[in-house]
Amino acid sequence: MIRRACATLIGLLAALGAQARPPIGADMTGDWVVTAAPSNPGVRLLHIARAANGVTGTITSDWYGELPMLDVTTEPAALSFSIYNGNPRIARMRFRFAQVGSQWHLTGAGRRGSSDAPAHRATGAELARLTFHAAPLPPLRELPDDGLARTPPMGWSSWNKFEAAIDDVTVRATADAMVRSGLRDAGYHYVNIDDGWQGARDAQGILHPNARFPDMKALADYVHARGLKIGIYSSPGPKTCAGFPGSYGHAAQDAKTFAAWGIDYLKYDLCSGEGFFNTAESVRATYQEMGAALRATGRPIVYSLCEYGRFDVGAWGRKVGGHLWRTTRDITDDYGNMAGIGFESDGMPDHAGPGGWNDPDMLEIGNGGMTADEERTHLVLWAMQAAPLMLGNDLTTAAPATLALLSNRAVIVIDQDRLGVQGRRASIDRATEVWTKMLADGTTAVALFNRADKAQDVVAVWRQIGLADDGAVHDVWTGTDTPHPGTNYTARVPARGVVLLIVRPPSQRQIVG
Repeated sequence: MIRRACATLIGLLAALGAQARPPIGADMTGDWVVTAAPSNPGVRLLHIARAANGVTGTITSDWYGELPMLDVTTEPAALSFSIYNGNPRIARMRFRFAQVGSQWHLTGAGRRGSSDAPAHRATGAELARLTFHAAPLPPLRELPDDGLARTPPMGWSSWNKFEAAIDDVTVRATADAMVRSGLRDAGYHYVNIDDGWQGARDAQGILHPNARFPDMKALADYVHARGLKIGIYSSPGPKTCAGFPGSYGHAAQDAKTFAAWGIDYLKYDLCSGEGFFNTAESVRATYQEMGAALRATGRPIVYSLCEYGRFDVGAWGRKVGGHLWRTTRDITDDYGNMAGIGFESDGMPDHAGPGGWNDPDMLEIGNGGMTADEERTHLVLWAMQAAPLMLGNDLTTAAPATLALLSNRAVIVIDQDRLGVQGRRASIDRATEVWTKMLADGTTAVALFNRADKAQDVVAVWRQIGLADDGAVHDVWTGTDTPHPGTNYTARVPARGVVLLIVRPPSQRQIVG
């Protein structure tokens, strides 16, 4: 009797357990081909297997290769799971694989829209074609300094204005505008094609440009003939941010292609590589791989690392062949975003100097989202930080005031100072900040920032910010000189604006005034 009651109880508990954790459908395990899934992440293959603790699986996608299924839950004839693409700012993507009538479907929300994609069991040929084969990474090593980028690179990049809608005609017109406007002579030398130029790889794996770029070598020759240099863009992942072919598994091959075209600058954007390279070691290794590949071509190519400041990139950016490295998220054309990047995400100053620079992203000046004072703040923040100055507006239609600001010699001299010191915040008082940057000629650039929404006085107390009393002051905007300012200097600074000063020590005071 007791034995029968125990058996009954055990049976009930087992039944309850089965209801709490329903078994996976008997015909769900194995390999499945997914068709017509959204392009990002572009799930193409599912592998589902039983394990001692339930169910495991992987997905193969166009963007991220093979990723494990996470947070797996099961029910009869259905499986739910999530995937993590390696970007800590993006939530895990959640999917459900289930039988609907006689058809299996993968539903969920990817990076680019919701999916409801049919699936069928993979044939041997499909499995062979869709199985992802990981490319090996090189062992970590340190690349020597190659002598490039002794001052922060200056030029123009297509993304902020044109995004992926860029073409040969626009690049040529921009090169002409840089010469005509005087920007080239002011120091802006690079004409950089960002994402959107890529076509497809041929049978040998060589990447060709799309129809909007009929002859990349001829385009490079056109830019070079105007005394300018040309840059291009790729990703260590299978896809670029806009969904074009990346350099995964083709780093050496793409470097040779770029060099053969006459490319002078490469921006290498992590993008889909997040799914593969999401540890400090793997990110460094993949950027080293391309850095070494560029060096092997024998062509001097400035190398821009774009992995959004992760894993203390400034500490190792030079070691992988980098000349500049992003310190932050993408910039947008508004004061709040720009100020958040410029004031708070400027990288470690000690990492910057000749041959390697913290990069707070491209400039948005001239795109219409900021006032004249906000744009002055934008440019001065970047110059004080010895940041690369990459224009991001349409130079063929740029207003005279925009061109005048961008070509302001005094600001450019601060950015391009050969000493290569990155300026720092010297004092802060609520919404006002004073920044200083030591220059090679013994003077100091001093920027008085007002981050408030109304004009107010900003005071620089010389000893408080590390300068000697009674230097001589030159106001960059007004051109006025103050030979004997006393122990401090007060300026009325407009809302979200800046006053830029050059302060000479007492020994140089006779130079101004």
